[in-house]
Amino acid sequence: MTNNFDEKLSESQDSEQAVESSRRNFIFGSVAAAGLTVAPGMMLYQTANARSLSDFSLNEKASSQVRWGMLVDTTKQVDWNKCVDACNKEHGLNNETHSRDDQKTQYIRVVDVKNKTTGYSMSLPVMCQHCESAPCVDVCPTGASMKRADGIVLVDRHRCIGCRYCMMACPYKARSFVHEVLTDQTENTPRGKGCVESCNMCVTRIDNGQLPACVEASEGAIIFGDLNDPQSDISQLLAKHGGKQIRADLKLNPGVHYQGI
Repeated sequence: MTNNFDEKLSESQDSEQAVESSRRNFIFGSVAAAGLTVAPGMMLYQTANARSLSDFSLNEKASSQVRWGMLVDTTKQVDWNKCVDACNKEHGLNNETHSRDDQKTQYIRVVDVKNKTTGYSMSLPVMCQHCESAPCVDVCPTGASMKRADGIVLVDRHRCIGCRYCMMACPYKARSFVHEVLTDQTENTPRGKGCVESCNMCVTRIDNGQLPACVEASEGAIIFGDLNDPQSDISQLLAKHGGKQIRADLKLNPGVHYQGI
């Protein structure tokens, strides 16, 4: 009885090991194949732990001593659609043609808010809030969603596999998915079908010493600057007049602040 039981147990263990070995071979084979489409010479299982921003050449100009942010003054009479148009032009979003309007990419959108009790209504621009504790970065399985040392949240299109976990995790609905093949792209904003994208705070312009496109188009209603520098315009305005973060209760510490909300 004992010998028969031991033999069956051994056979069962051998079978389980064979299944596990087959499963591992399948997973690593699939991952290796996926890695070829993620980035030349880099496998998907390698990118999963590649969270260090020192791995990215783009970060060479970024420093943790700086925290880039925006201050949006909603009390100013500004046509926020000018900011949307400037953003679309900067990133080539006007070139998209879609069969459905709800599939168009938006880096920044105008949100209308109304108090049902008082009837007071207002509009404000909403974009990626560039959170210090970014949930989109936390849930990304490949490291495609990342945060530079200076606080700017980005998406690496070479690593994005289109799972859209980040879109579900973002409480601000600030991310879009590219559904169709794109043409006439701008040089500074590489994009691709099957990738998630969002406002990158015009990172190329910032690295070249320029202001983000929406800031230039806002007629002074959006202030851009270093939140870590107490002498910067944005820090002084926040110190003097205060500011609010959307969904501050989530404790994500967004880099975008608002006045008048």
